[in-house]
Amino acid sequence: MGSSQSSGSASGNHKSSAAGPSTSLPQAWPVPVEILEEIFLHLPPHQVVGVCRSVCHQWGEVADSESLWRERCRRERYRPRDPSKMTKDWRLFYFLCRKRRNLLKNPKAENGMTDWQILENGGDKWCAEGVLVPHPNETIQQNFVTTYGMCMKSQLIDLEVEGYNPSFMDRLQPEIRISDWYAPRQDCGSKYEICVELMNKKKKPVKTFAPETIYFDTWDSRNWTRISHVFQKYGPGVRYIRYTHGGRDKQNWGRWFGIHVTGSCVEICSAMDP
Repeated sequence: MGSSQSSGSASGNHKSSAAGPSTSLPQAWPVPVEILEEIFLHLPPHQVVGVCRSVCHQWGEVADSESLWRERCRRERYRPRDPSKMTKDWRLFYFLCRKRRNLLKNPKAENGMTDWQILENGGDKWCAEGVLVPHPNETIQQNFVTTYGMCMKSQLIDLEVEGYNPSFMDRLQPEIRISDWYAPRQDCGSKYEICVELMNKKKKPVKTFAPETIYFDTWDSRNWTRISHVFQKYGPGVRYIRYTHGGRDKQNWGRWFGIHVTGSCVEICSAMDP
């Protein structure tokens, strides 16, 4: 291999004297790994994966290295729940943390009923108003309120539109964490329902979380309660998530004495995420 390159170079030099300067490209010099890693840490992560790792073998090894993505997580303060168990997949952990967000729109009633599909709107209909009692999360100041007829609302999340393509979902099956906050009025009984479905491309349920209806009697505590669930190992084919919740009061009183809901959440997470 070396003699072949030497011969080509000699031939090129001979031709240059007669036909002009050589047009051969300069040979890339290897960069020390520590310096290359530091350069990559200052580049946008999608460029490291999409561009840098394709330049040459050395760059590809550094772009895929555990040390690079572990350091990136440290600098951007993405901390796994148990670092001692993180033996690989630091890159996956980084990108899941970076993309992690609430996939539901208008979860805290800050924009009225915007972004929600109203499935049932009985009695005096859904209402968005200020919280009756302070929420544990001080940033939540609004909630949705039901009335004396059944009130249910829903959102359909298209995972590919949100940046989670089919091959990613099928191959990695990251955790899907859902949660909701609900509270009754103390002076009126009420009930609360929630149903979250993972759906295939035909919008048929693959996995469902649908706990029993929760009932409150008059004079029960009106404190906020959080309900949550984690979908794991749900299999390939998940393309949509349908989130549905609501309820009503139990005494058929006029206006808004039914269950209150707010702070609903759907997130795609790493299993090592806190």
